[in-house]
Amino acid sequence: MGQAGVKRGNVYYSEEIIEEVRTKNDIVDVVGASVRLQKKGSSYFGLCPFHNEKSPSFSVSGQKQMYYCFGCGAGGNVITFVMNYENYTFQEALKYLADRAGVTLPEEDASAQNRQKQSKRALLLQINKEAARYFCHQLRSPRGKPGYEYLSERKLSDETIKHFGLGFADKTPGSLTAYLREKGYSDEMLVEAGLCAYDENRGFHDKFWNRVMFPIMDINHRVIGFGGRVMGDGKPKYLNSPETPIFDKSRNLYGLNYARISRAGNLILCEGYMDVIAMHQAGFTQAVASLGTAFTSGQASLIRRYTEQVLLAYDSDGAGVNAALRAIGILKEAGLSGRVINLEPYKDPDEFIKNLGQEAFQERIDKAEDGFLFEIRILRRDFHVEDPAQKTKFEMEAARRLSQMENEIERENYLAAVAREYFIDPEMLRRMVRSLAAAGGQVKPVERPRSTTGKKASAEDNRKKTQRMLLTWLSDEPQIYSQIQQYIQPEDFTDELYRQVAKLLFEELAQGRCDPAGIISRFENEEEQRQVASIFHTRLQGIDNQQQKEKAFKDILYAVKQNSCEYYASQQGTDINALKQVVAARRALEELSKVHILFT
Repeated sequence: MGQAGVKRGNVYYSEEIIEEVRTKNDIVDVVGASVRLQKKGSSYFGLCPFHNEKSPSFSVSGQKQMYYCFGCGAGGNVITFVMNYENYTFQEALKYLADRAGVTLPEEDASAQNRQKQSKRALLLQINKEAARYFCHQLRSPRGKPGYEYLSERKLSDETIKHFGLGFADKTPGSLTAYLREKGYSDEMLVEAGLCAYDENRGFHDKFWNRVMFPIMDINHRVIGFGGRVMGDGKPKYLNSPETPIFDKSRNLYGLNYARISRAGNLILCEGYMDVIAMHQAGFTQAVASLGTAFTSGQASLIRRYTEQVLLAYDSDGAGVNAALRAIGILKEAGLSGRVINLEPYKDPDEFIKNLGQEAFQERIDKAEDGFLFEIRILRRDFHVEDPAQKTKFEMEAARRLSQMENEIERENYLAAVAREYFIDPEMLRRMVRSLAAAGGQVKPVERPRSTTGKKASAEDNRKKTQRMLLTWLSDEPQIYSQIQQYIQPEDFTDELYRQVAKLLFEELAQGRCDPAGIISRFENEEEQRQVASIFHTRLQGIDNQQQKEKAFKDILYAVKQNSCEYYASQQGTDINALKQVVAARRALEELSKVHILFT
């Protein structure tokens, strides 16, 4: 558990400064800037940003200044949220929130000696930033002429080149390594950053050379990796940084650092760096691209933080169509709406804009095709519908895909659209869909009451649950503590973590305060923080009126005290303290049986 302050990296943060930063950042505002929240009762709910879900189970409490997901168990306070959401260290999250709230933090010692003591993550970010500066300088030097000419031929302006930090790796395959060595970085860290490689013939050498360089940035504009386009006919045409502690290709998107602040209301998903850059230059600043790999569910989750509408601007060739079909399925699984932009007669967005211009591209955006209808249109290409047998197969396959839609209203709307577009009798198509849905299990059988003979919760599980419920209840209605404080102590909580939480909570309640989010900050271990958040978010159900509420609370309090008595009775042996605890607990139980607790 945290002490009077916290030492993070090279900086000592007092408990007071941490609490000042936390209390000046309302968690509903911070989370609400990234997650769509809807108020329900005293809390706010939305789709959890930490796992894929279709029904909101992510709760944010303004009263407790905490968040908790009832689906995946993620939870904590505003600092924890920023750490997990932005993939920040504690120090980075605190600085972000301090800047947001106008709080001045102790300055970090940036000397060369202390730089070497920084975390590996911070060091890798420094190395990438320095490499990006080097590549930018090279592009504007005589050595960078091939790269600059290439970018000019692609019709990129100097402003765009600067905006995206484009650069050049010259033909000397050791120049970057030499430059970064001079800056004091070790060969080991250069290899780990993905900028340097080693083999017996050449020793340590640059991974990127004779390439136009595209810095890859996270959503906070920090360089986390690079993509390089070779000059000439070398292979591979595009080379990307390998996975590193700061670069996960499946969870980042090129251009998202700019696209996330676009006000377009959607994101346009492209295949390559140049497509994104050309679109931004043309004013379509919502464009992003995957990073040399196929689109992933992790990237879909990332997109969901910013929009529900995704437009696909993939190449119009066969590979692009297949990639679009795959992406549509991933987007749907993540609860996102996918539409497809028709780029014909051109191959990609860059070619389209260069030939037909911005207005024509906007028209294609406005007429983007629904993702499911795109799938059906592409499916039709595989069948010669003039042949009755082939036409039947096409209609059966279309019906099969419709049958997989769980939402009945959605299925009916798409069924009508498909029937209208492909001249299929709607009632016949509906019968096929129902038949296939029943065969495939989409039509669910009547649910029978579940057997009560299944596995029962253990006595320990029940003990913990009642303890969690009591702590949740006291954090929800702290005014009740004055009526029960003589009957309950932290020692009545038999789990060590619960006991620590109870001690901190009771100390606050005795002083007329209740700050669950502040209690979370007292625990440095992230798993403990998650468990503490869970303790304060145990659901209290089946309570309809004041009388039931008072009885339920007393029952829970009595159960916790009785569990405590049984626990210490089993432990007492020759332990005089355990014996005293049992005697006190039994006396409190007797008194509790006569007490009437009132909620006001």
